Amino acid sequence: MSNTPDSAVATEANSGFHDPTSAGFTRSFEGRLLFWIAVLFSTFQIATAAHLFDLPSQVQRACHVGFLLLLTFPLIAINKNAAVKAIAWVLALAALGVAGYQWVEYEPLLIRAGDPTELDIYLGVIAIATVFVATWLLMGPALPIICGTFFAYCLFGQYLPAPFDHRGYDFHQVIEHMAYGTEGIYGIPTYVSASYIFLFILFGAFLEKAGMIKLFTDFALGLVGHAQGGAAKVAVVSSALMGTISGSGVANVVTTGQFTIPLMKKFGYRAAFAGGVESTASMGGQLMPPVMGAVAFIMAETLGVAYSEIVKAAIIPAILYFFGAFWMVHLEAGKHGLKGLDKKDLPSPLKAVKEQWYLVIPLVALVWLLVGGYTPLFAGTVGLAFTVVLILGASIAIGLPNTVIRVLFWIGLGVVCAAFLQFGIWVIAGAIIALIAVNALKKGGRETLAACRDSLADGAKSALPVGVACAMVGIIIGTMTLTGAANTFGQFVVSVGENSLFLSLILTMITCIVLGMGIPTIPNYIITSSIAGPALEQLGVPLIVSHMFVFYFGILADLTPPVALACFAAAPIAKERGLTISMEAVKIAAAGFVIPFMAVYTPSLMLQDGGPLASEIGYIPAVIYIVIKTVLAISLWGAAVIGYLGAKLPVWMRVLAMVASFTLIAALPITDEIGFALSVVFGYLAWRNVRAVKGKLQPA
Repeated sequence: MSNTPDSAVATEANSGFHDPTSAGFTRSFEGRLLFWIAVLFSTFQIATAAHLFDLPSQVQRACHVGFLLLLTFPLIAINKNAAVKAIAWVLALAALGVAGYQWVEYEPLLIRAGDPTELDIYLGVIAIATVFVATWLLMGPALPIICGTFFAYCLFGQYLPAPFDHRGYDFHQVIEHMAYGTEGIYGIPTYVSASYIFLFILFGAFLEKAGMIKLFTDFALGLVGHAQGGAAKVAVVSSALMGTISGSGVANVVTTGQFTIPLMKKFGYRAAFAGGVESTASMGGQLMPPVMGAVAFIMAETLGVAYSEIVKAAIIPAILYFFGAFWMVHLEAGKHGLKGLDKKDLPSPLKAVKEQWYLVIPLVALVWLLVGGYTPLFAGTVGLAFTVVLILGASIAIGLPNTVIRVLFWIGLGVVCAAFLQFGIWVIAGAIIALIAVNALKKGGRETLAACRDSLADGAKSALPVGVACAMVGIIIGTMTLTGAANTFGQFVVSVGENSLFLSLILTMITCIVLGMGIPTIPNYIITSSIAGPALEQLGVPLIVSHMFVFYFGILADLTPPVALACFAAAPIAKERGLTISMEAVKIAAAGFVIPFMAVYTPSLMLQDGGPLASEIGYIPAVIYIVIKTVLAISLWGAAVIGYLGAKLPVWMRVLAMVASFTLIAALPITDEIGFALSVVFGYLAWRNVRAVKGKLQPA
């Protein structure tokens, strides 16, 4: 059975955060019961995602929320006294009862839509109340208070002065809107959580269990560990790779940071800088395809576009973001003379890939399916199935007598799995059932099955905060659709933008960062995109670009003080104050602040059509030009912030580099020309400065 309590306690101690569910699945009867409920939850999600059996979307969403709350309340109370446990189980069973009611009464509820019974209203109130309570217990008061304010606006907004008022809505109408149908707590965020997000969390859990973290770490160590400042470069590369499967910033800090932060400190990096590097790189995991943060899936569903379109928009900015972090650590290492790790002590990247290359197959399959236009639901299901096949198949292959038979076994298994494109998911399901049966008959196989079972339980537990947050922010979306509240703020943003688009963008950025101080990225994105997204579109910003703008600053809110979640997660590992780490992270993440603004003025940076530059010189040249300009702007900013480029820079040269960088970012007449000219001047002066420091030339 899963040893979750030990790992959870260790994680909590290292991260410095209190996870309300950190006690995990204890070895008591209650803990074992919750463990098997979690396994059942994951099995239910996989079965519905793979269409092994189908439910109406409304019922599937209700069951998803029911399972979330059935696990959340007892897990939080598992080490509390009997009275608290009793209350937790009452709330959990009440939430489960609501889900059961939605399933049993599905058709009658459709028939009497608009005319709910008193029982419908009572159960609707229970559904909304349990989501509010669960969110408060899991995440603190910020998100429930914000959502509660929106909910109160539905009920009492008619008493506000114009233009903030609405026509007024009956209590029964508000409850029915929020607790039934697909606009409130069972809205798009819950749909995405119940289909895409849960699957990708399981996908990451199984890959981690299979050894993917070790592969990424060994590869990063062997690739860049020997270079100047190699310890920090390992952090950037490993966190970027980890981001391709996790899509979670804080989880990335806690997993890869346990290794990279002490390594950076050991080789001379300041504790605050080491924590800042890991926090910046880890948050970038939400931007790194193919498995971006949960927001990317919600964005695709909200905009009604293929997930591959979101990936296309994100790929260049993600690479530039990590280039910026890589460049900053390179300059910091040069400034302080930090050398790389001894090459003879490092693993070979080729050997790491050669020994564990098969772990990459599910990731390659996932990318191929997403790029090929398949839905994230289908791609995630197949990617997860391939991962399970690899884990179970490897357990069997180890016991085969010789290499030839092992090769034939893998070829045969590969052919069977490839047949899913022709014959459907049942082919892979049949292969998995057969592999489970074989593993059940051998000793090592039974241990592998136990590990897979534990992954199902751990994946379900990991999904709780994301899933509950998705249900909670449905209140905000429900308020928007019922009252049209987004129009008021949107009109204000548009009125500002008529005079200055830049001021509108600044206003949106500040909104994202302020909201991000108290709530996770998902609700931050949903609130700001529903309000500011349409307004920015009216100002001529392409829709995907406007939503990516909000996405970026929702992520960066976890790096900006005073409430920098990722930095506070890194603080106990780095043994440094979270605010100090946050200040370093903001400098390192400069690319993240630059890229969204540049993409608005030149959408080619996100591979989108539009913008004056593409109209003037063509789409492909515009992409090349904006990438070169962004790289140059990031490079200049790094030199200005760190104060080093081959040699330490005097203050006036740092100011020159900062001015050159800013003029390249600004989209005003002739600013590009000024920026390139200043860059040339700075480059020449930096070259002279290096030669002067080395004693070959007198300072200019």
